[in-house]
Amino acid sequence: MQTAQQFKQSYRPAGEDNHDIAGRVLDIIRDVRQNGDTALARYTKQFDGEGSEVRKISAEELKSAYESISAELRQALIAAKENIEAYQSKIKWQPAEPEGFYPVFHPIGRVGIYVPGGKANYPSTVLMTAIPAKVAGVRSITVVTPPPGNSATLAACYLCGVDHVYTVGGVQGIAALAYGTETIERVDKICGPGNAYVAMAKKLVYGDVGIDSVAGPSELAIVVDKSSNAEWAALDLLAQAEHDEQARTYLISLDRDKLEEVGRLAVRFAEEAPRSEIIKKSLTDNHWAILAENRDEAVELLNFIAPEHAAVQTEDAESYAEDVTNAGALFVGGYSPEAVGDYSAGPSHVLPTGGNARFQSGLSVNDFLTANAVIRVDQADYRRYAEAGIPIARAEELYAHAASMEARLNGGSDD
Repeated sequence: MQTAQQFKQSYRPAGEDNHDIAGRVLDIIRDVRQNGDTALARYTKQFDGEGSEVRKISAEELKSAYESISAELRQALIAAKENIEAYQSKIKWQPAEPEGFYPVFHPIGRVGIYVPGGKANYPSTVLMTAIPAKVAGVRSITVVTPPPGNSATLAACYLCGVDHVYTVGGVQGIAALAYGTETIERVDKICGPGNAYVAMAKKLVYGDVGIDSVAGPSELAIVVDKSSNAEWAALDLLAQAEHDEQARTYLISLDRDKLEEVGRLAVRFAEEAPRSEIIKKSLTDNHWAILAENRDEAVELLNFIAPEHAAVQTEDAESYAEDVTNAGALFVGGYSPEAVGDYSAGPSHVLPTGGNARFQSGLSVNDFLTANAVIRVDQADYRRYAEAGIPIARAEELYAHAASMEARLNGGSDD
């Protein structure tokens, strides 16, 4: 247990550069860029097993996967899809009136989605990335996922209308999306989570291709007080910790007894959990229990951490909504667990980590749109714009700019 001051003095956020892996990642990217499918096949056998292969999943296989999953899971995916579509449609940028100066929005042409397949399978990542892209109007969506391809993930690809699915993971999958191979066509933007190697690969290809973010370990910060349900809070901590051993959890309490109660329950529940070893390692290495003096200090801590997920389960939880400015997503109240946001609430679960919520938002439909300004100046209005621009152009010693504007001041001439 720490005080807020002790925590802030000793805390170091995740997401610092992994310089030790950057060289190896860059070597793989260069190899794939130069040798295409041959390099993909070699790395797939090296990292995923000798029997693994890179292949395109056919439309028939996607449909078969969709039909093979349980009716319960199929209906759950459909319901989640409807919620996500509704939310993303509501927040989509809308065209402005075409008068004077106005923006025009265009969907990105080709998008690549990385869907992990390591310690867990993530059909939810397909929903949370492909659906916003579809709502934006993206023309072509390609999913890469480690072989052999999980049936629930493939079913989600079918449901979301993904155009191309390939069994290739890791750095080599990111490189294939960024630069293309004989089989996989290059994309304009890559999104989706992955491990440290995938995150580094996205960072290194950025500029040649767009990316959503460079994601680090997943994070959850929970604020509780005397009124909070300790069992719910403890289970929420476990839900976050079971992602992997590096997952970060923060328990901020306004009450010492509640802090200790939630901690005890988390330890007890971890012993009985199916992913017990992962959870216990995460809670041992990457969990912070912090005692806050009051609500304002709790808010300050959330904004300091800038977590991927912030959950407020206090009596006055609603009051936090305006004051918590640095969080990928804010879950307000006991009936708003972070797990709902992972699957079915509507906003994408692809969120900034490692404190990046200070300057970045979560993935949305608008990340799959580009905007260009349309500038139309009538002759009647031209003088006021030119007279503002000409002195600035001269000050910059860009005299042709000034001449370009001056030539139009009198409406041109016949000479």
